[in-house]
Amino acid sequence: MIIDSHIHCGVQNVALPLATVKKYLVHAGIERACLFAPVEDIYDRDNPFFIDTPLWRDTRKRANRYLLDIRDANFMAYYFVWNDFDVAELAQGYLALKWHRHDDEPTYEYLSPLCEQLLQLAYARRLPILLEESWENTLYLINRVNGSCPIIIPHLGMLNGGFERLLQQGIWDNEMVYADTALAAPATIKTFIARYGTSRLLFGSDFPFGNPAAELSKISALGLSAKDWELVTSANIQRLLSGGSLPTA
Repeated sequence: MIIDSHIHCGVQNVALPLATVKKYLVHAGIERACLFAPVEDIYDRDNPFFIDTPLWRDTRKRANRYLLDIRDANFMAYYFVWNDFDVAELAQGYLALKWHRHDDEPTYEYLSPLCEQLLQLAYARRLPILLEESWENTLYLINRVNGSCPIIIPHLGMLNGGFERLLQQGIWDNEMVYADTALAAPATIKTFIARYGTSRLLFGSDFPFGNPAAELSKISALGLSAKDWELVTSANIQRLLSGGSLPTA
């Protein structure tokens, strides 16, 4: 069994329906996937002065619920967090959080009491946080969480300040910090494995920005042992998501 831990899926402001995702996964020989909404359905990423509205909150809720309502054990829904920090929605059964912004995009309201309430629920349920943020905010949130739940840094840190910068800061030494391989260079993946092994590495494609078959071929080319292959392509993400009651396929 292979699990793609990094797939965008949604049908509102972009056309990425589940049927399309399934075609790519079948072609790649991938049985299961972790799904989160496209950024375009969560906030206006092109407007750094974006102000949330009831319309955007409804769009965001529909985007998250589209994934949750699939109710197929082969597809695991992540809750994409934004500044409403909807604790009631997170409690509906999502298995992890997607936390995402780039330097030139609207910012999270980290000082909001609602932010802390949502984090406390994530801690209580041991929900992983897939964190793609600016360099400064990546360090801030890792320090704030302080091991209370796992944190997954996508692309081996490519968009969180860079792999080497995170390495020098000692972020990868933290055993509660995981990485996914989506769009990461093979040399970077090899460096991570050489230093830390495979127990905190997750296969992901970042579809539609990455092709699942091509990204999986990149992992195949590493020449991993059977045990390491299983850890990277399924066992690690299953272990992480078990805190949120991972469904049995």
